[in-house]
Amino acid sequence: MRKLTHQEISAKRSSLDRIHSAPRLPVVVIVDNVRSLYNVGSIFRTSDGVLLERVILTGFTPVPPRKEIEKTALGATQSVPWEYIKDPGEAALNLKKEGYRTFCLELTDNVLPYYAVLPADFPIGLVIGNEITGVSQSALAHCDAALEIPQFGIKQSLNVAVAYGIAIFELSRIWRSTAPGIYT
Repeated sequence: MRKLTHQEISAKRSSLDRIHSAPRLPVVVIVDNVRSLYNVGSIFRTSDGVLLERVILTGFTPVPPRKEIEKTALGATQSVPWEYIKDPGEAALNLKKEGYRTFCLELTDNVLPYYAVLPADFPIGLVIGNEITGVSQSALAHCDAALEIPQFGIKQSLNVAVAYGIAIFELSRIWRSTAPGIYT
């Protein structure tokens, strides 16, 4: 085994033209009042990694272009479609009206393990919330269920960008297992 060189990695990278026409993971993430520019950048970069359908930034979540977002996004704001909607509840309701099953990544009284989503649940709207207060009640009101990442230590939550990465890559695995070959 050997590490790939930067040249080899660059040769494998997809062009923006190919990315914009490639089949996307049928998940839209609603970023609900996330305050950290670096978390937003990380969410974009992770979204690029799974070829996410779209990001919806809401509330006081900062929007591109911002140098702090780009520092962690590394150009993913150009490869991931995104939009801004002020009210996270409105964004979640709009997705439900479009036929998305909506989940939040939150601790509630109606939780599923993050790995228990079924292919029949797609397309999915996934709401991720503020670093301190979590998903807003206005968005939570329009969610079908919450997804939980089990915690075994003394902390009950993860950083929002880290939790999103865990959940979205599992959703990607679940979806892509239904259509092998299309996404390789």
